[in-house]
Amino acid sequence: MKYYIIAGEASGDLHGSNLIKALKIQDDNADIRCWGGDLMQQAGGNLAKHYKELAFMGFLEVILNLNAIFKNIKFCKQDISEFKPDAIIFIDYSGFNLRIAKWAKSKGFKINYYISPQIWASREGRIEKIKATVDHMYVILPFEKEFYEKKHSFLVNFVGHPLLDAISNRTELNEAAFRSTNNIDPNKPIIALLPGSRKQEVQKMLALMLSLTNDFSEYEFVIAGAPSLDKEFYHTFLKDANVKFIQNKTYDLLSVSTAALVTSGTATLETALFRVPQVVCYKANWISYQIAKRIITLEYISLVNLIMQKEVVKELIQDDFTKENLKKELSSILHGEARANQLAAYDELITKLGGSGASALAASLIIENTKID
Repeated sequence: MKYYIIAGEASGDLHGSNLIKALKIQDDNADIRCWGGDLMQQAGGNLAKHYKELAFMGFLEVILNLNAIFKNIKFCKQDISEFKPDAIIFIDYSGFNLRIAKWAKSKGFKINYYISPQIWASREGRIEKIKATVDHMYVILPFEKEFYEKKHSFLVNFVGHPLLDAISNRTELNEAAFRSTNNIDPNKPIIALLPGSRKQEVQKMLALMLSLTNDFSEYEFVIAGAPSLDKEFYHTFLKDANVKFIQNKTYDLLSVSTAALVTSGTATLETALFRVPQVVCYKANWISYQIAKRIITLEYISLVNLIMQKEVVKELIQDDFTKENLKKELSSILHGEARANQLAAYDELITKLGGSGASALAASLIIENTKID
């Protein structure tokens, strides 16, 4: 069968790549065209558009790039029409994907949504658009099934979280070799810095994260460079001898880290699954933040706290994201009770998410539902 997959971010590229691998195992004749990144292409997808061309963060940034967004929408519709897939699979990236889904449904295409739009966080009214356009939804967070089925009478499939697949499929790391290759002190414990995957995020987050290096000189600070950004972009941040940089090796870095400072997003959950105590950070453009806080109704912003339904990791948001607060919270998770409490909560979190196999299960359901439809 022919599959058209749309992912618009680095996390979607990761999950899309594992889904492509599973589709190809279960369907020998799978012909896959996709929007995504290097990982999806390496897995066997024919790349129509790279997510690097799509990464606009925040309400103001979206407004400023409307012309590019409309061009991408036009190209996507044309590309789908020419490819004529048996099934379209949307991966998160709701602003773009729900618009394409509405059009694709009107043209008679089969609509699958893998990794739900976070309508439980904001703009819950989008449920009506989802009901009208999505044939099959595959959710990855345990509370999402109840949200859709009990609150909105929309049947969904809970397949488990694909991050468990991504992590379990890793080759075991040789820490000594990793440190040597990346010029990391063999004796200093590592504090990982995950400042985000978009330029706007990194520019707002990383300088403040790095302001702590002199206060924690016994630790090595290592920046996790995003695959979507060029190494040259980070050069301005690499002035301190106590700071190292690696790119596209975030999982390797987390596997050997003592603690982490993490920009809110999928990375908070990834850090937890590697059992690394963390402080969650978030600061947006002022206008974007003022809009967001009026439409987002959640008590927490990190996936860790949302899944656990309590504060497991400290969240420093907007005006709370200061050097003083960051220093205090980082100190608290390096030793003692706060560190032990986070690690214990991580064990509960992993149990809640269930085992690996989300990618294979989602692929089998997509194939089955496409044949039935």
